[in-house]
Amino acid sequence: MTRLQPRQLDENPFSLLADDWMLITAGGPSDHNTMTASWGGVGHMWGKDVCWCVVRPTRCTFDYMERSRFHTLCFLDEDHRGALNFCGTRSGRDTPSKSAAAGLTAIEGPEPGSTIFREARMSIICRKIYTQDLDPTHFLDPSLQTFYPHQDYHRMYMGEIVAILRQ
Repeated sequence: MTRLQPRQLDENPFSLLADDWMLITAGGPSDHNTMTASWGGVGHMWGKDVCWCVVRPTRCTFDYMERSRFHTLCFLDEDHRGALNFCGTRSGRDTPSKSAAAGLTAIEGPEPGSTIFREARMSIICRKIYTQDLDPTHFLDPSLQTFYPHQDYHRMYMGEIVAILRQ
């Protein structure tokens, strides 16, 4: 794997998230949970290169995100779309070892206690630096409420990018 600096990232973040999707993973290789996501972003905040993602409190991954110092965002090639679909439609509460059941190989990331997948073409390792619960009273566009029929508003996790690994 090649280690990149954030400014060496030459992929379109809009395509990475909205089209390719990602796996948000927290916990170590022997005890982790992952979920598929297409909402998030990259940027620069507080003098740090960051990624942010959102997780609903009803997701099994939420508990792992809460207790983990690091989380990873892994991007797979199109031939792994089935694994992305599987991880997006199954709960870690009902499917222990969900990533293995999806055909993915969990390996230790460069930070102790972080998990990446051998099959990932790119992995972004983030150190959690900020969380914020989305507050519907701040929605300026009423149509946003349609994403929350059960009022299970996401928690945003902002992570400082500590490593980017590319196959």
